[in-house]
Order: sequence, then C-alpha cells, then structure tokens
Amino acid sequence: MGMLKSLEVDYSYDIVEEFLSHYSLMCDILEPLVINLGRTDKYGENIRELFRIYHNIKSAASYMHLEPIVKLATFAEEVCSEARDLVGPANDAFIDWLLLVCDQLNKYKDDLENDADFFSVLEPHIINIPTKLD
Repeated sequence: MGMLKSLEVDYSYDIVEEFLSHYSLMCDILEPLVINLGRTDKYGENIRELFRIYHNIKSAASYMHLEPIVKLATFAEEVCSEARDLVGPANDAFIDWLLLVCDQLNKYKDDLENDADFFSVLEPHIINIPTKLD
C-alpha cells in the first residue's frame, strides 16, 4: 500500500483530496514568488507570501503526519522568517536555494499523487543555506 492509499485509510477521502488540492496549488505558486524575490519592488510582498505558504504547508502536512514535508516546510519557513527582515532584493544563491525547496516539495507532491511507497530522497544541496540572502 502506497502513501496515498494509507492516507485514505487514516483520513476521510474528502480530507485527503482537499489536502492534495491545496498542497498542489501552493506548490504551483511557489516558483513565480521565488523568482520575483530578485526584484526590489516585489521582495517584501513575496517573502511574506512565501513565509505564509510554507507555514500553511507545514500545518496541513503536520495534521496529515507527513513528516518529510513538515520538516522541509518548517526549514523553509524559518529561513523566510529571517529574510522578512531584509530589504531585498534576494541574491541568486538564495533564489536558487528556494527553487531547490520548490522542486523538492513538488517531488513530494508527485510521490503522493503517484501513491509511492516512500518519499523521494531529499536533494542534498538543500542543507546548504546561503549565508547571505540579499
């Protein structure tokens, strides 16, 4: 039994579908927000929105007991929390790191949708947070 089937056993079908729908939507809007962090006029608004999205992903995944998603979203939320205090724009290293996070969250989404037995392996470069964000 894969992860999706396990979720459907543990939770009602409606809850699982709602989670997947919202998680998919949040994953879809991450990349444009991240890319626009390179613009001074968009930085503040986008970093606050990214923080909010990572917080929502963390909360929803926590309810569903999806620990790899919780851990990654928590990590990204903490980094974005620090970045909210900066003026911006974000540097290329920070944008590239956030894009790695986006890619990983999308891999996890695909794992769930394809009813994989396990989540994909974490991209090892994600642990290398840039020391300077702007």
